[in-house]
Amino acid sequence: MTAKPLSRGERWLLGATSVGAVAVGALGLASSFDAVSGAAVRWGFDAPWMLPAGIDLAIPVFTVAHLLLVRMNMALAWVRAVPWALTGVTCWLNVAAGATVPARIAHGVMPLLWVVLSEIAAHAYAVRIGAATGTRMERVRRSRWLLAPFATLALWRRMVLWETTSYREALARERQRQLVRAELRERYGRAWRRRAPVRTRVLLRLGELSPDGPTAGQDQRPEPEPGPPTARASRSPAELLAQAREITRDWPTDQLTADAIRKAVRTSQHNGRTLRDTLRAERRARLPHPA
Repeated sequence: MTAKPLSRGERWLLGATSVGAVAVGALGLASSFDAVSGAAVRWGFDAPWMLPAGIDLAIPVFTVAHLLLVRMNMALAWVRAVPWALTGVTCWLNVAAGATVPARIAHGVMPLLWVVLSEIAAHAYAVRIGAATGTRMERVRRSRWLLAPFATLALWRRMVLWETTSYREALARERQRQLVRAELRERYGRAWRRRAPVRTRVLLRLGELSPDGPTAGQDQRPEPEPGPPTARASRSPAELLAQAREITRDWPTDQLTADAIRKAVRTSQHNGRTLRDTLRAERRARLPHPA
């Protein structure tokens, strides 16, 4: 489901929010940098600035690296856990830098501003990647989980198993599946799971059936192409005579036999003799009479 484009006012709001978020994140990064640097001095680091720089800057770096790997279809599961681990480390270091409980809480909250900003940016880019690659699975509505938990669990399970990323597509397939189940039950009775063909049951589980389709229990054979009329075709005497005239137009009179006309027109022997007599009589009538 494609998101609607932002309006002009929403774009302005997004720009202002982005600027504010960057400013707040910078404050959190600066606070974490100062607190961890001061603690690193007490802990005996020769270059105390390297500790906060290495940890705090590594959070967005590894997050972006993970997203780029996903974009290139080269994802590594453990790379996503690195920013989370570094987040825990930087929060713990900031808490340890405080002397009192309020100071520890304040020191622990400030780096979260930078971490939250990084996660929001990563989430926005991840959604864009999923929309571009078609791998982002849409969520099932919470109201559906509440109203029909077991049916929704089965729907979500099929979405995961068969890689159906669109929620609307999954609902459409579920509606088709329910209609096919109703058709199979109507055709085979309550024991349709045993009586229906194996292929039909497998296709139903795969979600490849559609109502009134050829696999819903009906064998649809191709209709034969219409061929020339046969002897059993219902044709009036006038139609038989018109067809015989057209076929035998260039025939010599001595070839106007009942058997030849019967085979050409594909009719009965009686009709063949009748047509022979009629055609010969017409040709005799067209001959010039002697003076």
